[in-house]
Amino acid sequence: MSRFNATIFGCEGLELTADEKSFFRDVKPFGFILFGRNVDNAEQIRALCDELRSCVDHDAPILIDQEGGRVQRLRPPLATEWTPPLDFVMAAGEQAERAMYLRYCITAKELRAVGVDANCAPLVDVACADTHPFLKNRCYGTSQDAVATLGRAVANGMADGGVYSVLKHIPGHGRAQADSHKDLPRVPVNRAELDRDFAPFHALNDLPMGMTAHLVYEALDDLPATTSPKMMRLIREEIGFDGLIMTDDISMQALSGPLADRSAASIAAGCDVVLHCNGNFAEMQEVAAASGDMQETAQRRAETVLAQRPQAVKVDIQTLSDELEALLAG
Repeated sequence: MSRFNATIFGCEGLELTADEKSFFRDVKPFGFILFGRNVDNAEQIRALCDELRSCVDHDAPILIDQEGGRVQRLRPPLATEWTPPLDFVMAAGEQAERAMYLRYCITAKELRAVGVDANCAPLVDVACADTHPFLKNRCYGTSQDAVATLGRAVANGMADGGVYSVLKHIPGHGRAQADSHKDLPRVPVNRAELDRDFAPFHALNDLPMGMTAHLVYEALDDLPATTSPKMMRLIREEIGFDGLIMTDDISMQALSGPLADRSAASIAAGCDVVLHCNGNFAEMQEVAAASGDMQETAQRRAETVLAQRPQAVKVDIQTLSDELEALLAG
């Protein structure tokens, strides 16, 4: 298999432009990601997924953010409308583990029905009192053990629905007091406190793909984790994650400097893939050139992801929904 470009790209609209088709054929990114601007109806989404995959010579993963709540790209009638994860977990109480499994198995079935096969979840950042509102109700709880347990339920539900997991945000975003879309959060706590945040990622270190956190962990390094060789070594060696690691969106303002520099620094630090989301064509060209083709180890991880594509179990969405409704009703 030829080397993939070390990128995952978005696209501009509901169908590909001629320039996008030509670019993707030439560059051969590992995968793609969809946003609200790319979705209209089921037939259109399926056609766009087919179009994206036809541009490359492998069955490219197509990602989406379908956490539920505020971060949910598919809405009714395309998919179930969910409450934010933290609210859902609190409502489910002692049944939260099974409820999260059912919720994300339903989500996966809905995604696969339109051609999407990877969801950027589970999010196992541990919430705390100071977690920024952009993230807090997207978390699953404030206990590292509970978050790990619920994260596993999410991953299992999606796998049984035939969808890849993308574990985020490695090694832990819960202490961020700033929105990394706009600013660079800095975490001042000591290593012992950080280990609490890292624990759920260690517990789920067997998942196929992960996404970095654009955070500075001051006790460990002055660079954001995404561009820090020291933090990437910690993720690989101490957390033990050997799956494919993508950056969080490289265009987020937590990172500074030209996109080419950000991309090159991420790859040099140890990320396997650069994620670029906004569909800006000139930016994609810049990111592709700076990211280059995958390095040998990254290519191995990417090929492992493709070889281990989840196979959906045979179950009816209505059956899952009925069980979940009964469970939440007590």
